[in-house]
Amino acid sequence: MRSYSELLSDETAWPQICALAESAKARVTVLPRDPDAARFCLEHLQVTTRATLGALAHETGGLLVDHGWLRILGSGHPQLSRSLGRWNDELEIPLAHFVIVADDVIGGVFAINGGGLGPARGNVHYFAPDSLRWEDTGHGHTSWLEWALTGDLAKFYEHARWLGWEPEVEQVGGDRALSRYPPPWTVEGKHASRVSRRSVPPAELWSFHVEALAQLAGRG
Repeated sequence: MRSYSELLSDETAWPQICALAESAKARVTVLPRDPDAARFCLEHLQVTTRATLGALAHETGGLLVDHGWLRILGSGHPQLSRSLGRWNDELEIPLAHFVIVADDVIGGVFAINGGGLGPARGNVHYFAPDSLRWEDTGHGHTSWLEWALTGDLAKFYEHARWLGWEPEVEQVGGDRALSRYPPPWTVEGKHASRVSRRSVPPAELWSFHVEALAQLAGRG
């Protein structure tokens, strides 16, 4: 296991992340870090700050994007307590399988594939609530972060959003998620504007999706 000092790189990815955040500052909030939490997070991940993942862990408490619809994990903050590595631990997902790097307010999850999501190691995959499947985004983590901060999120989520979603999502905050009924993988749940929504803990929504996936697989 590498020490904290060994994980600090002179060629950190942080300036690149700052530049991306600055270019998208109208829709990105960079949450400040707590130094002790940042150190713990980096040591737990065992990733250097030269990597985008390490720089996010060490320099931010996380990022809130597009009114908080997308929540990119860092070392944790009162507005986004889930942190890199530790959130995997809480969900009992080995880091060797995949590393959760972000989630969205409707229960979608973005993760770096460590081998548990198929052959495309290193690529960010998205767990889509409307299909209950992991989908390869085709991006490595750095490229994915650029897309997340500056890309067309409206197009990516065009079938998941409803009129007036912005103030509702802001009120939900970074530490809750919206459970929808009927569920989005059903025919009745495909119309985002016609479903009911309630605020739940992200872990509860993750468990619900995992259980639904297991039940559907059992029927097959």
